[in-house]
Amino acid sequence: MTPENSLGERPAPPLAVSMGDACGIGPEIIARLWQRDAPRDAVVIGDVDVMRRAAAIAGGGLAVAELQGPEEVARVPARCLPVWQPEALPVDLMEAQLGQVDARAGAAAVRCIEAAVGLIQAGRARGLVTAPLHKEALHAAGSPYPGHTEMLQALAGGVPVRMMLANEELRTVLVTIHCSLRDAIARVTRENVLETLRITDTALRRMGLGAPRIAVAGLNPHAGEGGLFGDEEILHIAPAIADAQALGLDASGPFAPDTVFMRARRGEFDVVVAMTHDHGLIPVKYLGVEHGVNVTLGLPFVRTSPDHGTAFDIAGRGVADPSSLAAALAMARRLAPVRPEGTGREIA
Repeated sequence: MTPENSLGERPAPPLAVSMGDACGIGPEIIARLWQRDAPRDAVVIGDVDVMRRAAAIAGGGLAVAELQGPEEVARVPARCLPVWQPEALPVDLMEAQLGQVDARAGAAAVRCIEAAVGLIQAGRARGLVTAPLHKEALHAAGSPYPGHTEMLQALAGGVPVRMMLANEELRTVLVTIHCSLRDAIARVTRENVLETLRITDTALRRMGLGAPRIAVAGLNPHAGEGGLFGDEEILHIAPAIADAQALGLDASGPFAPDTVFMRARRGEFDVVVAMTHDHGLIPVKYLGVEHGVNVTLGLPFVRTSPDHGTAFDIAGRGVADPSSLAAALAMARRLAPVRPEGTGREIA
């Protein structure tokens, strides 16, 4: 049975935290976060033995509770790591070596994501926070997806999505993500840029910005300099901005990509839309990966993650910093507020 609180209400569904790649720092930063902050509104979706190993690496005597369902998180004692293990995880996952690419870890990461999304779609979790996975391990496991974003898009029915990386100083949204630079340039089309602007505007309004000021970065140096250094701005980016403005969006540009991020950081814009992965992510990560949060825009549910990877070089050493994961969990709380079943109230 689902427990009730003192008001006779069922507890709100928890946030789901997927363990990520078992050979990376994902399980370790989860354990260190629970050791430090002891969240009471989230459940880990992962392998129980992997998480017990991570708790041992983190030190401090953190206990691990194996749950039969995410609803049991309300009964887990404080300072205890609640883990729900999905079916069909590799039985020999613990044989995968920390710090190494392993198909078993890739397969387990995929299964945890699938299970977490299933919980959300069934109303048993209210949002998803993903620990880092490794793209080579996904490929080794036979996954057709290059990363979390594409996998979640497929699990959500193929809805158009975009990646946003954000911290307290800067937000960036990407038109293209995990593809070669040559392919990314080919995907900078009027349609794709306009769709990105619409998704960005809708998402930021839902986050509480009444009329987001969207700066659009050019693709080429100096935003093409009137066609001298490339014509993508003239043929695709500027027309998409005009289309967005006709729809009532506060979009402007294209601006030189080497300066527009500084202007946004100083408060001139609420977000920068960048054409390629590195154009958009380098400025945010330079400000500190421990503060950045990755948010997938366009999904029918909340998904956040840290802005760093699996860090195989330090996996198992007990030195991984959980700060970015903590920021991702805090962002998920803001985007997926608690509404106890049967009420319209939100609880901070």
